[in-house]
Amino acid sequence: MASVLNISAYLFTRLDDAVALKPRLRERAVAAGLKGTILLAEEGINLFLAGDPEAVRGFVADLRRDPRFAALTTKESWSHAQPFGRMLVKVKREIIRMDHPTIRPEAGRAPAVDPVTLRRWLDEGTDDEGREVVLLDTRNAFEVDYGAFDGAIDWRIERFTQFPDAAAAAASDLAGKTVVSYCTGGIRCEKAAIYLREIGVEAFQLDGGILGYFEHVGGAHWNGECFVFDEREALTPGLAPVAAPGEVAA
Repeated sequence: MASVLNISAYLFTRLDDAVALKPRLRERAVAAGLKGTILLAEEGINLFLAGDPEAVRGFVADLRRDPRFAALTTKESWSHAQPFGRMLVKVKREIIRMDHPTIRPEAGRAPAVDPVTLRRWLDEGTDDEGREVVLLDTRNAFEVDYGAFDGAIDWRIERFTQFPDAAAAAASDLAGKTVVSYCTGGIRCEKAAIYLREIGVEAFQLDGGILGYFEHVGGAHWNGECFVFDEREALTPGLAPVAAPGEVAA
């Protein structure tokens, strides 16, 4: 059985002490035998960790004792081996770079649609008000090539900073539709949905992203796998690695 617990999590929450947090979090993670990446910025935290299940969950529980991280939720998957080579903690300007400073998710999220509701909308072909549902992939083009929702819009962006211009150019085509933005774990589509609403598009984010959808719904309306930024390379809709660390996916 796979024994290494992998988690991804993010939370937009005001951090005025990101630089001071960096060594403390790294010390705790290393002491727990964890590997992965933690990104800190004034706007919040984004993390990918792997290790012994008890150690991973203990680290998260300790993190949640800080009121700023109390609402942190994780998405779990498993692997037979450690998919990260080291433990990194970095301070960035943004935990996901968009270069659009008016987008401040910590001040208020865009409306979200949960995976079960989205599947029902896709099964029925419309949302609860009878509007056409459009899925919008906010990931980079190479990630989309691993797998995507059936019929999703893909603007072939190479980095997330290109998203605002692509969205502005397509805004008129999205008018009158219910747009659901999605990404791997939720962080990009959260910013994307806020921006879309700023330019007049009726947008929702997929709560929990693709990994949350896999967890609650499986592979319904999905084609392929989901790229992840570690040595597993990609996950199936059953949240199983496509390639073990050190191997090449078939």
